[in-house]
Amino acid sequence: MAYVVTENCILCKYTDCVAVCPVDCFYEGENMLVIHPDECIDCGVCEPECPAEAIKPDTEPGLEKWLSLNAEYAKVWPNMTIKRDALPDAKEWDGKPDKEPLFSPEPGTGD
Repeated sequence: MAYVVTENCILCKYTDCVAVCPVDCFYEGENMLVIHPDECIDCGVCEPECPAEAIKPDTEPGLEKWLSLNAEYAKVWPNMTIKRDALPDAKEWDGKPDKEPLFSPEPGTGD
C-alpha cells in the first residue's frame, strides 16, 4: 500500500506534505507533485498535511489512474524534499473540479 497524489494537487502544488515525508518519496512536476509508490512506506504523515486534501491512500476506490500517473512521473521528475511556496493561484484552484486536462507533464525544479 502507498499514498497517491490526486487531481486536486494540479495547479495548487502545496508542499507541506514534502516537509514531513520521512523517506523523501515526493517528485515535482511543473504544476503538481507525485509520490513514488515503490518508495512510499505508507506511514500516512503526508495525508493530513495537504491543505488541498489531494493525498489519498491507494486503497480508496477509483484512484487507479492517479496511482499510475504517480508511478510514471515519479520516474522522470526530480525529487523534492523541501517545503516551498504553493503556486501563486493555489487558493483559487483548490477544490475546483475537472482539473485533469490542465495537468502538465513537464518536470519541476526539484531541490
